[in-house]
Amino acid sequence: MRRTSITHEFVEYIPGKLAEAVLYISITYRTAVHQCVCGCGNKVITPIGPADWQLFYDGETVSLTPSIGNWDFPCRSHYWIRSNQVRWSSDWTDERIAAGQARDNRERERYFASREAVEHEPEAAETTNGDRRRPLAWLRRRSRS
Repeated sequence: MRRTSITHEFVEYIPGKLAEAVLYISITYRTAVHQCVCGCGNKVITPIGPADWQLFYDGETVSLTPSIGNWDFPCRSHYWIRSNQVRWSSDWTDERIAAGQARDNRERERYFASREAVEHEPEAAETTNGDRRRPLAWLRRRSRS
């Protein structure tokens, strides 16, 4: 049965048996898991992070972005989860799926390359008094004066 809504449950560990129409969210393991909302019963795993899915919680409902495209499942379902509502998307051709996956891979590579560049940047530039300070430490000192 094709769903139009889903509930959510924050858990530390994803249960072995998933209830239908429940999005299990483990902040500890940065993962959200649910049964495919088309009704096929396949387990959908969405890693949460800047290079994967992003989870939004407004205190009552959750949203995941980007869309969920279950291209490797026989159902090939494609949907968004927005404020606990399932918004069905159009079917994608094999060519569009390949292009979308290539784009996602490029964006993921770009993200990790930018993180690596930041990690290898030299320490903060010296201040006018010759003291090397990080912005947060500088701000703390300013607030005490």
